[in-house]
Amino acid sequence: MRLVIILIILFFIILLIEKTIDKLLGVKRKNIAKTNGKKVDQWGRAIIVVIYLVYIVSRAAVTTEWHFILFLLTLMGYQAILEWKYLRGSKQYLSTLLSSMIIFSILSLTFTTIFK
Repeated sequence: MRLVIILIILFFIILLIEKTIDKLLGVKRKNIAKTNGKKVDQWGRAIIVVIYLVYIVSRAAVTTEWHFILFLLTLMGYQAILEWKYLRGSKQYLSTLLSSMIIFSILSLTFTTIFK
């Protein structure tokens, strides 16, 4: 039960961080799916998910929380690259990169504390 409460709190903290960074940078969120990058986005995310799942299933690792963090960072990095490429003239990719770094820090601290 404690883990669920912590995850819910983390979710809201991350949401608040993303909204704050967007506001500070003056970013109005746009969706890549409404650009020419829709298929690239879908295929890229699918490939990343499949690679992650195959890796996790084939390797019964004890430290899967770190693999999950790496998976999230890979997805966010991929999203930032696509935002930079397909949403020209927008600072949305900067917002994604800053959010990723902050979220990585929060998740790292949380996982080292909870799973210690």
